[in-house]
Amino acid sequence: MMIKENISRIKERISLVCSKNKLRAESITIVAVAKGRTPEQIQSALQSGIVDIGENRVQEAFLKYSDLIPKTYGLTPIKWHMVGHLQTNKVKAAVEMFDLIHSVDSLGLAKSIDRQSAQINKIQDILLQVNISGEASKSGFSKQEIEEAASEIAGLKNIKVKGLMTIAPIVVDPQEARPYFRSLRELRDKINALQITHNTLHFLSMGMSDDFEVAIEEGSNMLRLGRLIFGD
Repeated sequence: MMIKENISRIKERISLVCSKNKLRAESITIVAVAKGRTPEQIQSALQSGIVDIGENRVQEAFLKYSDLIPKTYGLTPIKWHMVGHLQTNKVKAAVEMFDLIHSVDSLGLAKSIDRQSAQINKIQDILLQVNISGEASKSGFSKQEIEEAASEIAGLKNIKVKGLMTIAPIVVDPQEARPYFRSLRELRDKINALQITHNTLHFLSMGMSDDFEVAIEEGSNMLRLGRLIFGD
């Protein structure tokens, strides 16, 4: 019951921030990050209206994927999101399982995804991860290299770049994350204006449990929420 109540509260908070900023709450996708959670907890989230499940590790995701797929009869099909760092040796399994890979952080990884997608005749939807804060501890393309990378990756036949993703620095006040979110939105808008990719980049995956309202105000339409949904 707690998960259902948590999701209800999150949706109320999203509606409030969207109302204040003249945004459409329906345009915001909640990705329930299920790292370390049980299939039963995920099932509870699905029964509470969540359809997007995020995982950090391919092996952990596969166990839940195998367990949950037979149980989704009558529910909206689950959309699986890879939100953690993806190792090249896990790409084959990731391509077979995930609808959207958020964490494409290098040209080499993108090429590997393209090759494996071609093997199963799939166009893999991806987001490009941008290290918007420039922190050495974070993966992702730098602000300086993202335009060239986006152009090259968009040329791969079995990949479709759908948007950008970033992880903001850990801050005490969520307002301190605002410049990073704004910077990613400006990058996305610049890439679209210059028509660098073959399609318009729609998604901005940014905002987590502590800062998602600020992220929405700065243009996020894909939130990665774990603790707020499932509890500590």
